[in-house]
Amino acid sequence: MARSINESGSSWVFPDGPLEEIASRCDVITAASLVGSCKFYHDSATQSVALPASQPFGMPCVLHTHQTEVPPAHNPFSRVHKFKQQGAQKDKQHDAKDRKGTLCQLTPLDRISSDAVIPDGGTGMWAGANGDWIALLGFPWNWELVNVYTGRRIPLPPISEFKSTPDKLVFESNDQHLQLLKIAICRVPTAASNYTSFSVLAIFNAAIAVLHCASSRWTVLDNQFLAYGYSDAIIHKGIVFAVTQTGEVYAWNQLSWGPLLISTAPIPPELDEQGRYNLGSWWLARSPDGSRLFLVHTWGVTDGRDYTGLVRILPAAATSEGRHGRTIRGYGKGLLGCEVYSMDTSQLMPPRPWRRIISLGSYSLFLGVNYPIIIPVEDGAEHDRPNMARSNSVYTSHHAVGLAYPPSPEICRFSLNSEDCTVGFQTNIRWTWRQVPLWLIPSFANARQWNLPSRHRLCRGGGEGHWEALTGDNTDLIAAHLDVTYTVRLAACSRELYDRISKDEGKMHHWGEPCLLMPPPAYWFDEHWDWATASRLHDTVYDLVPLDHPRRSVALPFMHDRKWLGANGDWIAAADHHGYQWCLVNVYTERHIPLPSLPASKIDHSSFSYQPAYSFNWGPAIDLLKIVICQVPTKGGRYADYKLIALFDKTIFYLEGGGDWRMLEALTPAPDYPNYCDAIELGGHVFAVDETDGSTYFWDTANENLMLPFVIPPPVVDDQQYAWFLAPSADGKRLMIILTVNKIGIANAEVPPDIPYAANGLQLRQYPPVATYVFELDPLSTARAGDFLWRQVNSLSDHSLFLGLNYPIIANLKKRESKAPDGTLVPFMRKNCVYTAYRNIRYNQYPKILRCNLQPDEGETVGVISLPKDGWDSVRQAAMWFKPALNIARSVLPLKKQ
Repeated sequence: MARSINESGSSWVFPDGPLEEIASRCDVITAASLVGSCKFYHDSATQSVALPASQPFGMPCVLHTHQTEVPPAHNPFSRVHKFKQQGAQKDKQHDAKDRKGTLCQLTPLDRISSDAVIPDGGTGMWAGANGDWIALLGFPWNWELVNVYTGRRIPLPPISEFKSTPDKLVFESNDQHLQLLKIAICRVPTAASNYTSFSVLAIFNAAIAVLHCASSRWTVLDNQFLAYGYSDAIIHKGIVFAVTQTGEVYAWNQLSWGPLLISTAPIPPELDEQGRYNLGSWWLARSPDGSRLFLVHTWGVTDGRDYTGLVRILPAAATSEGRHGRTIRGYGKGLLGCEVYSMDTSQLMPPRPWRRIISLGSYSLFLGVNYPIIIPVEDGAEHDRPNMARSNSVYTSHHAVGLAYPPSPEICRFSLNSEDCTVGFQTNIRWTWRQVPLWLIPSFANARQWNLPSRHRLCRGGGEGHWEALTGDNTDLIAAHLDVTYTVRLAACSRELYDRISKDEGKMHHWGEPCLLMPPPAYWFDEHWDWATASRLHDTVYDLVPLDHPRRSVALPFMHDRKWLGANGDWIAAADHHGYQWCLVNVYTERHIPLPSLPASKIDHSSFSYQPAYSFNWGPAIDLLKIVICQVPTKGGRYADYKLIALFDKTIFYLEGGGDWRMLEALTPAPDYPNYCDAIELGGHVFAVDETDGSTYFWDTANENLMLPFVIPPPVVDDQQYAWFLAPSADGKRLMIILTVNKIGIANAEVPPDIPYAANGLQLRQYPPVATYVFELDPLSTARAGDFLWRQVNSLSDHSLFLGLNYPIIANLKKRESKAPDGTLVPFMRKNCVYTAYRNIRYNQYPKILRCNLQPDEGETVGVISLPKDGWDSVRQAAMWFKPALNIARSVLPLKKQ
């Protein structure tokens, strides 16, 4: 598999190959669309060995409803689609088309179900499928053919002879009620025909209508001989064939004759005597070579009624875990059955007889609301765990849309081998009638026709098909399914991709906005921490939560068996589970920089329970609070120009790249150690604030001996308990100290109710105002003058401060308001505010993340983000502020377009 290497020599973008890495993070439909978007991808996919392992391409799958839905901001189809055509006018069929999507599931027969996002019509109902196309029903008469990979839509005209009713599946004609069963897509539209030529059958219980072109009219096929309702219909060799619920087969030649009753049901005598065919369904299909017509009869499948003859459950299906999350049930002989018949239709007057098919050889049939699928299937059965995918079998799903009850079993496999029993399973935990399960084979076999106007090649730019061949629409489609880190990698592949993603028209990424980096909700569990549950920290996918937008995921593979200690920009400081090994890791490139150990002459390190433990060699224990990344490593400095502070509660260590940790001594002798709570480096000096009284110590790091520090008195002296933070000013020249009241609450210990925030799923609370102050000074000039005077900062103007475990973030929020117009808590992101999160990795208060306005209105409350209190003791991974950015992608782009 080709790697992604650009002119700057970057190999970090996709170290395991771009196609495999991105496709493994997309749902299967998006992955197929990705393959068809670019000739580079298409050629790589045809040669890839790893791709089929990550996605069920080429496998018969049941497409069915998902238990959840895609949030609009995560939905790649919920945007205005503007298809750009090189050297031509815009394709009117795609211009300004509001496309929506539905999160579904694809269930392969012998693999775990996977997600699939397919186009939807809002309230559209699946009514048929064939290849890359599905038929969608809306109301009234809003019928469409939709390509599941590109979203291309072909509207179908109404049937003028039929009148619609409030039920989208029921129509009226000549005082007769007609129930729509399904839409058979007999011939799919193609780019060669400009997507205007196709063949579609609308199958009703008492009528058949055929359409061959979007601009023509439906033709209703009359049948004065019909006594029972239809069950299925197809087009075979230009002739329309339909089978009734009792097995009679009719034929129409639209140009000359019809209807013609060519046969009655070929029911075996023993089955006819027992009357079991009354419980069955009749299906039509074509032979593998397309020369003969197949008639399939399945019986024993009931409509929502319990079976009385369930004889056994397959040993491998005793639990759902053993069968890919599904319970497979087996049914004894005589309970369910299937017969397949074949007819040579080259002569219909008189018709030739049906012939019983006893074997399909290496082929299997897949029948349902979809157009019949007949493909070769490899058995691949294990010794004691036979696969569901078998040759010489007939698979069935629902025979019609809108059934009042699902068939039981819902998905069946009828084997034509007499020694095999029939097996079946259900797709949904709960029955959802709106979307009927149907068979779909995810594939990129038709990729050369996707995402392009008619009569154009796969890569519009020609040549070898570079990354630029992806249309803007498909870039959004792909990026919407990638986590933040892999979206950056995608943007680093070419300038066109970078420009497209950086514009972020769909506002999915929110580059440059401070977000909360935190464990996903699955991490929060109400049980005590112990070694048995420690493995939960090994998950490496976290939530990145913008304050006013839907959360996104971020993949951090390097966090396996680690926890973060601090962050700055693209870099995270992390430690292993025991705290022995520290390192710096780039979030996007995963570049790993190991850090030296603390000096053994001063610090003793041990591990107690889940937390690393440290102590001075002369006795007292000390607590690690965080690692402050004061200066991040850069390529220009050969990644050795970083500056770090290891902040403990009683001491501080300082490290410059390439050197060793140096302990910064304080003035206070033992046992009156300082009680540090925050520290930063500014202008070659290290500053640390004492939580006890707000005194600030600072050392000159240029001095090799690190003399005793200066002490800056606190800006406020009173009996109030404050939480103290340090930060540089926006221009980086002055030191700021921020203090907020350490404890917030309401009289009588009342706790305000949680207010769910639909934008991102967080819980908000309102608390009474708390005092928040910001002061600043120029430490170098005041130190020389010997007069440390703090100046109060009354406004941050268009900026806001984000403080916590991370290095302080000063965000320019010029486009944001400083107050909510209606006085509510939202939008939560505002300018001229101070946001505080966890102060250190050992913060033992349950999570409360505050927003304090520096210029509050009278009676304005404090906004609080409240995370679960009960689960905090088990998470042990403090949320911190992180600002996603594309800058690193731009730094490795080629100098000119590829």
